[in-house]
Amino acid sequence: MIKSMTGYGIGTQDNGAVKYTVELKSLNSKFLELNLRLPKAVSEKEFTLRTESSKLIERGKVNMTVSVEYVDQTAKASTINAKLLGQYYKQLKDISQELGEQGGNFFEMALNMPEVVSSKEEAIDEAEGKVLMEAFYRAVDHFTQFRLDEGNTLKGDLETRVNLILSYLTEVEAVEGNRIPLIRERIGHYLEETVGKEKVDMNRFEQEIIFYIDKLDITEEKVRLRSHCNYFITALNGKDSSGKKLGFISQEMGREINTLGSKANDANIQQIVVRMKEELEKVKEQLLNVL
Repeated sequence: MIKSMTGYGIGTQDNGAVKYTVELKSLNSKFLELNLRLPKAVSEKEFTLRTESSKLIERGKVNMTVSVEYVDQTAKASTINAKLLGQYYKQLKDISQELGEQGGNFFEMALNMPEVVSSKEEAIDEAEGKVLMEAFYRAVDHFTQFRLDEGNTLKGDLETRVNLILSYLTEVEAVEGNRIPLIRERIGHYLEETVGKEKVDMNRFEQEIIFYIDKLDITEEKVRLRSHCNYFITALNGKDSSGKKLGFISQEMGREINTLGSKANDANIQQIVVRMKEELEKVKEQLLNVL
């Protein structure tokens, strides 16, 4: 079954002391482009998250956001060095008086000086790391299911369009019955009008017409196109289906459709070929979003 590269998933996990939430969003991309937004305390888990994502998410432009909530909000609160703050404040005030400068919010300036405010954020322990990863795996499960659901919708649309191409191929076969006799008749009339019937060497004419008609024969193109379409549908329903594989098959379908159109030499067939191309273009557009 195919998966869409568009996905969304959110997972949460808590152990009574801390709660982690992981949110995943993705769009289509040829490779895995992972953008992480992590709290500073879990930055050491970035490598693990990237490694697991490359295995479980595979491809796509993915945004991952991790947020954390602590039951004891003071556990990770920042602290203010009151003594250092006072020293900065006094120095700023004294310098201002010496320079004759009036005003200025010395308290705010001192508060923003180095090492006045320090964060208690430290690397998370093993238990907290386990909570984070459980939230991540839950998010991935929801994310994967979303991709499967979207992929099922894509599958239905792709199958419909390829079956349309097959139905157009049946139309080609229905209208091509008189194609060769009409070509033969048209060439014969042209020769009679230009050189005269009595001057035409019929043996040579038959040889040339066979050679010419052989070049216009579209039997092989029809057989190959039908084979490619059936293979596409089989691959679409296979367990190992992938956007890249389906893309390669669609390229082969396009080659046969183009050759069929160029060899047709018939207005009705060429109109049908145009409709085939329209459906194939829609197939290729949809495949851009298949994992």
